[in-house]
Amino acid sequence: MFKKLLVANRGEIAVRIIRAAQELGIKTVAVYEETDKTSLHIMKADEAVCIGSGPRKDYLNIERMIQAALASGAEAIHPGYGFLAENPSFPMRCIEAGLVFVGPPPQVISDMGSKVIARRIMTDAGIPVVPGTDVLPNNETGERSALEFAQEYGFPVMIKAVAGGGGRGIRTARDPSELVKGLKTARSEAQMAFGNDRIYLEKGLLNPRHVEVQVLADHHGNVVHLGTRNCSIQRRHQKMIEIAPALLPQLMLDKICGMAVRAARASRYVNAGTVEFLLDENDRFYFLEVNTRIQVEHTVTEMITGIDIVREQIRIAAGEPLSISQKDVTFRGTAIELRITAEDPKNNFMAAPGVIQIYRTTGGHGVRLDGAVYQGYEIPRYYDSMLVKLTVYGFTWREAVDRLDRALNGFTIAGVKTTIPFYRQIVKDPDFVEQRFDTSYIETHPQLLSYQDDVPDMEKLAALIAEINAHGYNPYAEP
Repeated sequence: MFKKLLVANRGEIAVRIIRAAQELGIKTVAVYEETDKTSLHIMKADEAVCIGSGPRKDYLNIERMIQAALASGAEAIHPGYGFLAENPSFPMRCIEAGLVFVGPPPQVISDMGSKVIARRIMTDAGIPVVPGTDVLPNNETGERSALEFAQEYGFPVMIKAVAGGGGRGIRTARDPSELVKGLKTARSEAQMAFGNDRIYLEKGLLNPRHVEVQVLADHHGNVVHLGTRNCSIQRRHQKMIEIAPALLPQLMLDKICGMAVRAARASRYVNAGTVEFLLDENDRFYFLEVNTRIQVEHTVTEMITGIDIVREQIRIAAGEPLSISQKDVTFRGTAIELRITAEDPKNNFMAAPGVIQIYRTTGGHGVRLDGAVYQGYEIPRYYDSMLVKLTVYGFTWREAVDRLDRALNGFTIAGVKTTIPFYRQIVKDPDFVEQRFDTSYIETHPQLLSYQDDVPDMEKLAALIAEINAHGYNPYAEP
């Protein structure tokens, strides 16, 4: 096992990785930019290295990460999610520097990062994929091919970036003129976001459900799945609420999980990954993509299985076999995760950075918090607006929903706008309670935005601030 691990990330996922490593007896090294020097992950690690002035550019600098690892004596690097996590050049550079990358091999990341190559691999493995094109050339031939595809399969069609991921690089075209215009726009957006302007088309599925499967694979040929998650509630293709297991009949769950294991083997996967599928209105499922990293929503899977996915990631990277076989994986109850962010839902979910004046969290049986903020923390405008992930567990779906409702009402966050009032609307919505939702849920439920903003009692707020000024706050306290 490693003696020291560098975490090439920030925020809540860095804190999560640090905790798992420390439980394994591994010393941890945090990295940070000057613009992020008050971040909680720095305080949780055993040591920290400043990698530059920032903002963001140094978290994306492979050489800075390698230098920090070598200088600190770290033997391995965990990329978390985002930033460099799905850049195949990063694990390749780690290998060259004699460091272990906690994640899949570079070739797997490269293959799965190309949506066209990934679709080809899955098709060869007998896994159903949404009808689509190869890469469209950037000329009149490409435009003509796109229009012919749309004529064959009908509108809408999805214009997708080959290098896209995480819900980005996707546009919908509903008619020929929108398609022709969208091709140019999508290329430009893909170039800016991913440094790669290649695009392709897929048949648009109307209001599908988004279901994914967590897989683990080691260097010894062992592959297991940890069940499903329903990630259908999204905004602009970005997940907001995640549920485990997915809300589907058991026979369908078993079939999807079997396909996910087949996909992992076909791609020669190693470490933790997620195989994602879309389900149409007739319950037909299609391969969407493989996320070659730890997912934000891994917490719900951990809650219903009791398996520490990050711990398994580290063990696999150290060359150890999986600590579990498929027969050891059991599922119990339901877990729901919400991503609580400093955003204003009424203003198109625009980020709302600022100083957290009051931070009082919820708790109790079946409640898990994964956060990276604290009272007095100033949320930088340069990074993700995530404050804390709230995950609840219930023996039944209804128990989980009731617990979620209670937990949301237990938060007091003052100083910034958050998505908490919006989530309070969702947990009371009859369609959510009755499990009637797909990827169109947010846009087809505009009434969810009719909530009253949280307005703190100014006398109580003043008293709390006076208490902080008198006694200080502890930035090392658990968020």
